[in-house]
Amino acid sequence: MKIIQKRTLRNFLILTIVGFLPGCSSKLESKTEVDSQPSIFNQYSEFVKDTFYINVQLPNEYYENPDKNYPSVYELDGNFYFPITSPIAHQYENTGLLEPFILVSIGYKSFQLMDSLRVRDYLYPKSIPSDEMDAIGGGQNFKKYITNELVPKIDSEFRTDKTDRTLFGHSFGGYFVLYALTDQINKSTDDFKSFISASPTLWYNNFYLKQLPEKLKNNKESLNIFLSVGGTEDSTWSINPVVDISTEIEKMDLESLNFKSRVYSNLDHMDVGLISFIKGLQELKQPIQKE
Repeated sequence: MKIIQKRTLRNFLILTIVGFLPGCSSKLESKTEVDSQPSIFNQYSEFVKDTFYINVQLPNEYYENPDKNYPSVYELDGNFYFPITSPIAHQYENTGLLEPFILVSIGYKSFQLMDSLRVRDYLYPKSIPSDEMDAIGGGQNFKKYITNELVPKIDSEFRTDKTDRTLFGHSFGGYFVLYALTDQINKSTDDFKSFISASPTLWYNNFYLKQLPEKLKNNKESLNIFLSVGGTEDSTWSINPVVDISTEIEKMDLESLNFKSRVYSNLDHMDVGLISFIKGLQELKQPIQKE
């Protein structure tokens, strides 16, 4: 478990934001980006009984390399994150800070609807009274939608590397990422290779996901996990659960697991998602090193 210090992250954020301000030029801006605009489509799910709004952004180099297959990154809360992460993915590709990948963003009809429907889709099992919320536990159906309906469509229409998929989520979405990992282990499937979970709501349903470390002992596939939380979040309900589950996983020292855990010391809950998207993709591509 590493604590990322304040000055480093402040400088990183400044550089990231400045790179996208109008008038900030770069010798890479003239790079031809053929057909790099997102592909947008709606998809009705038989499992969820609702329609999802999908954005797919291809790498800048996609059409220049017709024989190359690319990793895919599936992100939740697309209404919020896609407008932020899509330009970063292309700029970081151009500068070599991230390898090229296909970004698949899962959203809803509107930003307003997202807030309620993510409670329906990202949590499992059904909420209990101590959660102080009404969640139907639809995470299982949402997981089936992604793996049985969305992933096959993406794989059939784009040149994906079917052995290299990443799932990214923040907050309730971070919880879903870890639930999906648990479900994948239970079913002995290999839908995703990498999991990026930012500030997951581990407190949900009396810490239902505390079973994850034990499940990982039974995993047979090579996996990458990036788990993060903000250092200014609530210590009892956010920081401590992430630190505790990270410590337990690290102690197991599993050879098949590339596990990274970060506490970003000066960040609050809503700040952690973007940093985790970037750093998770960067760090999970590094060779397994026991810290």
